[in-house]
Amino acid sequence: MTTETKYFTPEEAQRTLPLVKQIVKDILDTTREMRLIADEVGTGAEDDPRIRRMVGDVDKFMKELEEIGCYFKDWNFTIGLVDFPSVIDGEEVFLCWRSDEESIRYFHGLDEGVKGRKPIPEGYLSE
Repeated sequence: MTTETKYFTPEEAQRTLPLVKQIVKDILDTTREMRLIADEVGTGAEDDPRIRRMVGDVDKFMKELEEIGCYFKDWNFTIGLVDFPSVIDGEEVFLCWRSDEESIRYFHGLDEGVKGRKPIPEGYLSE
């Protein structure tokens, strides 16, 4: 099943942010708890029923983000990084948001990642 890519304007991405923030908080809280349980259990933690349940929960949260049209990109589960497909100056890019930011103000090229973040040009932002 292929889904059509949804492209967000910065304003559209910003409107999803309250829901995205809650889902990212759920992901980060759950993975933090998983790490605590894994430290407590030690070897074989991946077989712990609590860990298995939480892995399923995180998977469900990731799917919720994908249903919105954005993607969780923080595989260390520390900062909560989310990319929103967009088009700026005729080029496909990702609007980029971190969970410690109040709003979506940055973007990067498809191959650049978070290190290539640049401010979204003023003409694309509406206050």
